[in-house]
Amino acid sequence: MAHILHIDASPRGERSVSRMLAKEFVAQWKATYPDDTVTYRDIGRYPVPLLSEAWIAGVFTTPDQWSPESAKALQISDELVDEFWAADRYVFSIPMYNFSIPAHFKAYIDQIVRVGRTFVLDEAGYKGLVHDRKMTIILAQGGVYPEGSPSQIYDLQTPYLKLIFGFMGITDIDFVYANGLALGDDTRSQAIASARSALKTMVA
Repeated sequence: MAHILHIDASPRGERSVSRMLAKEFVAQWKATYPDDTVTYRDIGRYPVPLLSEAWIAGVFTTPDQWSPESAKALQISDELVDEFWAADRYVFSIPMYNFSIPAHFKAYIDQIVRVGRTFVLDEAGYKGLVHDRKMTIILAQGGVYPEGSPSQIYDLQTPYLKLIFGFMGITDIDFVYANGLALGDDTRSQAIASARSALKTMVA
């Protein structure tokens, strides 16, 4: 039995392609593996806090040194980190904004990438602590940025997400792209159909 953490990062509602695909994927997964459990967090509509001076002060001091503001800031971060640790599978749906990830998702990453919780630093360098997890990332993109093409440089989502989750120890990541969504109705329909097919194969 697996426990899935499903996060939507788009602030859009029913018009969001990334949300739609993730919702369908999780529903298909649950229908196939009914004993698996899901925790859902909607950071697109309900963003997590940005890092603050109180947060930073708390991370680099001990609890007995925390101000009330630091204690409150770290309580939210601890909740998010504990939730992240509790899952052994992740389903994240993320739209592309200005060739990268939305600020909502960056705020989430900043909350969970924490020294002593999801990574450590020792004489040998950085070491991720989160291992043996599987991640599916659904990316909705207006353009098309295939590997090896001149346009690949505009896709700052994929390399960053690989780097930051790999930094924490997660390297088993499947990327599913619904791209070319702004290139006309036919391209959009084909992109969504292709993403649905890829996700269906993952469930099977």
